[in-house]
Amino acid sequence: MNIIAKSKIACVVFVCAFSVTSCSNATPKTQGDQTITIMTHDSFAVSEEVISNFQDRYNAKVNILTSGDASTTVNLAILNKTNPLADVLYGIDNTLLTRALDANILEKYESPLTSNVPNQFLLDTKQHVTPIDYGDVCLNYDKSYFNDNSIEIPNSLQSLTNPDYANLLVVQNPAASSPGLAFLLATIGHFGPEGYLEFWADLKNNGVKVVEDWETAYYTEFSGSSGNGNYPLVVSYASSPPAEVIFADKPIEEAPTGSIVANETCFRQIEFVGILNGTNNRALAEAWIDFMLSKTFQEDIPMQMFMFPVNPDAELPFEFTQHAQLANNPSFVSPEDIDAHRGNWIKSWSTLMLN
Repeated sequence: MNIIAKSKIACVVFVCAFSVTSCSNATPKTQGDQTITIMTHDSFAVSEEVISNFQDRYNAKVNILTSGDASTTVNLAILNKTNPLADVLYGIDNTLLTRALDANILEKYESPLTSNVPNQFLLDTKQHVTPIDYGDVCLNYDKSYFNDNSIEIPNSLQSLTNPDYANLLVVQNPAASSPGLAFLLATIGHFGPEGYLEFWADLKNNGVKVVEDWETAYYTEFSGSSGNGNYPLVVSYASSPPAEVIFADKPIEEAPTGSIVANETCFRQIEFVGILNGTNNRALAEAWIDFMLSKTFQEDIPMQMFMFPVNPDAELPFEFTQHAQLANNPSFVSPEDIDAHRGNWIKSWSTLMLN
């Protein structure tokens, strides 16, 4: 989920080859040329020239069906499994992967281009989904605050409970926020299911602030972006610092924020694409997945969705190489454990933190 798309509030719409049509439960059809419909979350973005590249190559029209956040999109695909709304589903991440696979909504397909994808992203051994991009949810910090107050930047999750960082951190509610859930999972991966609540109790005693969504945390409470907030630490993305440079009102050479990527402080989100069961465009759906792994599409991802491409041959833009960081050792929780325990983990967290 990218920093820009997170600030958008959108209804469910069809974006049909650069035009918007009214919402409908029927997959849009065209006369003559082939049409492929991609069902995805609201944060999906791709440049017009890249879409045109695919359309020209395959003499096809591309319809994008945006369907809410990732969880809503997957749930909608499951609810309509007997009459699929699209040919392809994109945006399933590793917090939702098992839910989609267990619902049997996806057809098996192994793209020949996955041979070039690192094994760390190939979480589905049966090839019902193909990894496309990834990014780290991690703590961001306001450089000016820590420089001006001569305070060391936290170098671990446990250090956040120290008095030096009292009343400095704002996080999101994991029941309502994707990065909030990712950060909760980072703490579970690091402290274990038996120890994460003790850590959160210490954070609560140390003055952590909980808000409902990323927009409020980053643009209202965090001091490093708008400069209006009182919290110099926030849960956000490893791609947030380059976005600060790219979208600055006046050109700047250094990001005013940084990412904390110390051992097991981040949670890595991996996004996948799959072919929906029942598609009438199987060949074109396979072609679309291959296209998403091509350098043409992969090199478009960072500046469009502020995620990192899984194709190691894709070149990153200058802003990413200069200002983005990724964790060498992110915290890990298996998709199976997430699916089995997500509800109980969130409920236990809510009981502790919201009462």
